Amino acid sequence: MEWLGELARRIGMLLNRSRFRDDLDAEMQLHIDLRRQQQEERGLGEDDAHAAAKRRFGNAASLKERSHSAWGWSWLESLAQDTTYGVRSMLRSPGITAVALLSLALGIGANSAIFSLMDAVMLRSLPVTDPGRLLLLGLAKDDGITDGFGETDLYSYPVYRRFQQQTHTFSSVAAVFSLPNDAHGLVADRTLQEPIHVRLVSGTYFDTLGVQAFAGRMLTDEDDNSEGNHPVAVASYSWWTRSLSRDPAVLGKQLRIGTAVFSIVGVTPPDFFGTEVGDSPDLWIPLSMAKAVPPHWGSYTDSYTESLYVFGRLKPGVTVEQATTDANLFYQQTFSQLLDGFHGGTPKQTYAARLQKIHLPLTPMATGLSELRREFSKPLTVLMAVVALVLLIACANIANLLLARSTARARELAVRQALGAGRFRIARQLLTESLLLALAGGALGVAFASAASRLLLRMASEGPEPMPLNVSVNTPLLLFSLAVTITTAILFGTVPAFRATRIELTDALNAGRSTSSTSAKNPMAKALVVTQVALSLVLLTSAALFLRSLIMLNQVDTGFNKRNVLLLRTDESSAGYKEDDPRLALLHRQVEEQVCALPGVQAASYSFFTFHEGSWNSPVYVQDFDNYTHVSVQHNIVGAGYFATMQIPIVAGRSFGPHDTAASPKVAVISERMARTMFPSGSPIGRHYGTGGPQHAGEIEVIGVARDVKYDTLDEKATTLDYYPYAQYPGYLNDFEVRYSGDLGAVSSAVQRTIHNIDRNIPIDRITTLEERIASTNTDQRLEAQLCTFFALLAAFLSSIGIYGLMSYLVSRRTSEIGVRMALGAERGDVLWLVMREIALWVLYGIAIGIPVTLEGSRFVSSMLFGLKGNDPASLIAACSLLLTVTVLAGYLPARRASRLDPAMALRRE
Repeated sequence: MEWLGELARRIGMLLNRSRFRDDLDAEMQLHIDLRRQQQEERGLGEDDAHAAAKRRFGNAASLKERSHSAWGWSWLESLAQDTTYGVRSMLRSPGITAVALLSLALGIGANSAIFSLMDAVMLRSLPVTDPGRLLLLGLAKDDGITDGFGETDLYSYPVYRRFQQQTHTFSSVAAVFSLPNDAHGLVADRTLQEPIHVRLVSGTYFDTLGVQAFAGRMLTDEDDNSEGNHPVAVASYSWWTRSLSRDPAVLGKQLRIGTAVFSIVGVTPPDFFGTEVGDSPDLWIPLSMAKAVPPHWGSYTDSYTESLYVFGRLKPGVTVEQATTDANLFYQQTFSQLLDGFHGGTPKQTYAARLQKIHLPLTPMATGLSELRREFSKPLTVLMAVVALVLLIACANIANLLLARSTARARELAVRQALGAGRFRIARQLLTESLLLALAGGALGVAFASAASRLLLRMASEGPEPMPLNVSVNTPLLLFSLAVTITTAILFGTVPAFRATRIELTDALNAGRSTSSTSAKNPMAKALVVTQVALSLVLLTSAALFLRSLIMLNQVDTGFNKRNVLLLRTDESSAGYKEDDPRLALLHRQVEEQVCALPGVQAASYSFFTFHEGSWNSPVYVQDFDNYTHVSVQHNIVGAGYFATMQIPIVAGRSFGPHDTAASPKVAVISERMARTMFPSGSPIGRHYGTGGPQHAGEIEVIGVARDVKYDTLDEKATTLDYYPYAQYPGYLNDFEVRYSGDLGAVSSAVQRTIHNIDRNIPIDRITTLEERIASTNTDQRLEAQLCTFFALLAAFLSSIGIYGLMSYLVSRRTSEIGVRMALGAERGDVLWLVMREIALWVLYGIAIGIPVTLEGSRFVSSMLFGLKGNDPASLIAACSLLLTVTVLAGYLPARRASRLDPAMALRRE
């Protein structure tokens, strides 16, 4: 083999001499050009000296520029050569290339998909003018309508107007109703009503946001200066497209909602969805028309009914600190004045003392309002960490394969060094190959992410329709994916590249096929496999925790029977009924009676709320014992058949009956928790309480005690709850529950026909089951469990294919060694154990390192679990068992193949 080394040395010398001659010729030519310039300049006069110098330096600069241009072209040519050679090199190892591309596509795609959802929910700015100048009064943690006093999240319309007039730090101020209005309407001359999602906003809403109309005009302050006189609406671009097919005659088109007829005056830009992330209204209507839009919220002129979010745009040059001081001064002055006219159950001195302690925060509103942000911030953060670990495992996987591959290429790299290539040049070639691999994987990952993002959005949505979020491929996503791609190339490519250059030329050129047998003893390869196993254990344990938590949550006793209950929603307000209409109670009773007579229907009832639909809260006052005013009770208004429909047991007293009418004394059924809290001594049956102040403490008689139930979420504690008969509280009852047996579709169709036979104008929507409603409340837990499980199994899969690919490669490189062992008398079982022992040690080392890391990391997810602690031993044991089984099986396949080698064939190959 010495002649090969000598040949390489001589070829290198020839190349160096050729390169030296080229450099010498260039230097001589440059010298000749400079001498010629000097001779020409000697013939010039003194007056032309400056011009000559300028020309000389200009020519020198031009020469330098040409030199730089030549160097740049040479660099591009070299890069093209590296790229071409890298592509050919990857194609020569299709197995390793395919595994690497698959690993990268899944790793980068998963990161990009989660980032896309995180960007849409948490990071993306509102599509408005200069969103960084928008500030919200308060934190907007609460929504709804409150008749309390001195809220810092919700405000009344008169308070909004005062702030608009008195502020010195905001150039404009706007208000938006904190609850959406889900109504039904008739478009133009159509005969069928369609669902319409409405947002009530102040006339300054669009001006404060800086949103210009796509067509027509936006709402103005003149549209909101007197109650009930401005039936105008602005349509969203998506609704204009969906409902009107982008009719160019949209402006002035009539739209009937309830009993009011609105005229469309404008269309918003395509990218504008409002100010709440995940909520995309169809129409924006001025607050002055609140009473005209079902369900006819009022309080336009009431200073003490608080239901609005208020935000403003900072004046140029004004800081957030200055605006906060101004807002707090306004808050204290305004509510101190309003306190004189407030009539509540609590003494005014208590409210005055509370006002003194209140500090009103101003919240940046650049990314909009978002209930989704509060709900999904933790799950998305955890999932982002999970997919980052998956990508690390993928990088370790590929780095290990490239290490083995670079060991096999030792002879090739040694020949290149012998021919004159420097170590940096070889490292650059290998890094180029890594970058090519990463870019190809990144491109596949982005394609995977574009599909996975929509799937994630569907999984994160509670209802049958996905949330109105834009998770399509955009510039931030592409930049993020590019950054992840380059980072992964550095992570998995740097070590193999520079390790491959640390070779001894003589040993590498003299070695035979068995050189790479040493790769099995490579400590870097072992470290990477151990790292993969340890990280996979972290993910598998987390997945086991979330899965067990979700299972335990779904097994919670709700207090009612959730099976075989049909839910639907009727919109009486859109059918023309007024809230104080005496026909409503008759309608509800008639619907209940006729539905109960249908085949397969066991019970039916209207209610004000069903599970996870919000609440009506207020403090209560017990007669002769006024110590519980601080306890807020959740109220529900139900029909006489409600407890039978939901199968909520009455544990004491009785339920509602036909004798509980509007003319009879007011009665209530209370929950067990309320009975324990309000009436700790003796039976509550026959006792009295009330709402609205101590003077009303004797208004309501307790006639029954119902079992405690889950009211809003499955992980809540027992609720302090009471029920009122709808005969004594007339108004809208949109929720209708039906307990059935038999086929759900047949029962649902029969129920809808019955309602429309009574009144064909009543819209019916949100048809589902109680089980589906309850399942939809676990969206974040289900998302965590499903995705963590998927990514944990993906991590185990990557680790297993990494072990399989690496061991297959190493076994193929150790063919001669195995042949020699078997020729010397080694049994097949000995060879099998030889390989399996190495694999088992790697996996056990990884599990040993992964267990303390897992226990430490579980502390960060403990608060997201239900009924479990982060150090749950069952989850850890299950994860260890699964990981050990999968990885050992992945190593067993190449080990078995090695044990079945024919010694003669193995030695002949060498």
